[in-house]
Amino acid sequence: MTKTRNAARASGVIATVSIAALLVSGCTRDSSSGGPGADDSASSPGITDDSISIGISSPLSGPTAGPGSCTIAGLDSYIEAKNAAGGFEFGDGKTRQVDFTYLDDVYDPAKAVSNFRQLINDGIFAYVGALGTPTNAAVMPIAEEEEVPQVLLTTGARTFSSDQDAHPWTTGFVPTYATEGRAFGELLAKEGKPVTVATLAQNDDFGQSYLDGFNEAIEGSQVEVVADATYEPTDTTLDAQVTELASSKADVLLSAVSVTPLQVGVLTKAQSLGWLPRIFLPSNTSTPGTILQPGGAAAYPAVYTPSFSKNPNSPAFANDEDVKAYNDAFQKYGSKIATTYTPHCAWSYAEGAVLDEAFQGMEEPTRESFMDSMKSISGFQAPLLLDGITVDTTTKDDAAISTVQLVQYDGQAGFKPVAG
Repeated sequence: MTKTRNAARASGVIATVSIAALLVSGCTRDSSSGGPGADDSASSPGITDDSISIGISSPLSGPTAGPGSCTIAGLDSYIEAKNAAGGFEFGDGKTRQVDFTYLDDVYDPAKAVSNFRQLINDGIFAYVGALGTPTNAAVMPIAEEEEVPQVLLTTGARTFSSDQDAHPWTTGFVPTYATEGRAFGELLAKEGKPVTVATLAQNDDFGQSYLDGFNEAIEGSQVEVVADATYEPTDTTLDAQVTELASSKADVLLSAVSVTPLQVGVLTKAQSLGWLPRIFLPSNTSTPGTILQPGGAAAYPAVYTPSFSKNPNSPAFANDEDVKAYNDAFQKYGSKIATTYTPHCAWSYAEGAVLDEAFQGMEEPTRESFMDSMKSISGFQAPLLLDGITVDTTTKDDAAISTVQLVQYDGQAGFKPVAG
């Protein structure tokens, strides 16, 4: 591919070496390059008549490397397959190749900021699909100051979607954590009987959003939260929290944990204590191969998770045309980046299609025109989304995808729909 993309793999490894230099150099803008502040008729940085450059910083190493790698691999698969088919059609009548640069931030906000500054200095047009609440939160004020699109983010934190008038350069993609928590609460409230719940949540917007959505849904019902605990993403174990929660003997555990090894630890620790409640897990830490099977989830009476995308590895979707296209593209391109599947692989592939849709509505080669188009998508059935779930970026206070469907772990390698 291009030098930009080839360099990306190396850049992800050596990014830490250049942090000091990046912090010194910072990010400069030249109005003559066509960015904000220049003549409206001029092109923005990162786009020519033949190509457009986008970038992403995501964890390719460390405890969040699985989801982080998939966040890049799915998007890369869509982009490279489209490039190979001739390129992306734009609303200004041009057909362009997309150059995609990705860097490793190890899920560290400071490294994400350094990477973002490097990507701007390298001339990216937009920052697309990045994973993580703390990393994207650190980047957001800089993206706003520099007026660089920070879009289709792989985080359900409300920060990136609840007030888009205040943050015009930022958009979230996946359903908010409040949406996921609300789905769990509604399931329990509909049972119409007393249910006790213990909650474990990350001590940030991720965890609080989950709890807010859940608590809103159970208000006035016979569902009662009898124990709660929080954790920090930097914690190495949650054994103490699980031990405390287990003493409540709650019927249900809502484990809003976003770090893969910590979520596995929650499942194994509760079992070792003889506590086997029904389990509710977030969509981002419920993959059978990396979470449920290592955590022995089959021992629990039921494990639920929200879903909005098809699992390309599921036999149920083996004949789905979008899944076939994804599997072909991923084998050619994405498998070099992510060796283990998480839902983020499918999510980011769908992001590529949304990006494609935004390009088609982009009438001028500017970031402003791109954002106008990005925020004008409604009722779009992106590939790999479940039937009935569409993309709508026109809302002012929600993510591009705002609905989920609850599914239940089948005890093996997949999920089944939740009855009712």
